[in-house]
Amino acid sequence: MNRTIEASLSKVPAITLGFWIIKVFATTLGETAGDAVTMTLGLGYLVGTAIFAAILVVAVGAQIAARRFRPFLYWAVIIATTTAGTTLADFFDRSLGIGYVGGSSILLVLVLATLGIWHRTMGSVAVDTVTSPRAEMFYWATIMFSQTLGTALGDWMADTTGLGYEGGALVFAAALAVVAGLYFYTGVSRTLLFWAAFILTRPLGATVGDFLDKPVANGGLALGRFSASAALAAVILGCILLIPQRPGRHPGETGTA
Repeated sequence: MNRTIEASLSKVPAITLGFWIIKVFATTLGETAGDAVTMTLGLGYLVGTAIFAAILVVAVGAQIAARRFRPFLYWAVIIATTTAGTTLADFFDRSLGIGYVGGSSILLVLVLATLGIWHRTMGSVAVDTVTSPRAEMFYWATIMFSQTLGTALGDWMADTTGLGYEGGALVFAAALAVVAGLYFYTGVSRTLLFWAAFILTRPLGATVGDFLDKPVANGGLALGRFSASAALAAVILGCILLIPQRPGRHPGETGTA
């Protein structure tokens, strides 16, 4: 009975290959959709951040209020964090004039501070301990800051190092391959590897998103931000429908450490 109750309270998905596939597409959509509002519509980074922050607050509230795991709601919140992260990172890096390194440094501190407060308050930052509204708040705050940090890292890699969008994507894909290797062949903390992979998938999506919508002269495919966003949204919808979605296991369930 207790295990059944705990399973019913699990509102975050199991971390599977399907999870990471959808996550990469979601972060790519966040890049194209965020740029569509701030750049194509010309609303600017501050207004764009305000719009997506409002959407994020509503989405997180609905997610926390939900009684069980709802795949479409969960991924809607992820997309909300990544679009808000895109505009917020651009605001930090460009509007405030602190640059990619300065913005990335501040955001890294925010990620580490959130994880530290979460661990001090709840005793763990593992995803399989997200079983209460308070833990969910820490979970989504960490995700929001990690999405923003990933955006800043992606822009820094593509624009500052001279690697371009394709080169930046390859670097982050290689970093994710290293994380995967550590997961399969070492005993490194699974929690540490999860958050490392979560952060790294964001700049991968950012560089791929920029590659899709930036002008050909700048190394992109010039697909158009709204067209690319619509195509990515359709792919994500298909993935959610086709890839099995189940809530993750929580402490107290069979087989959970």
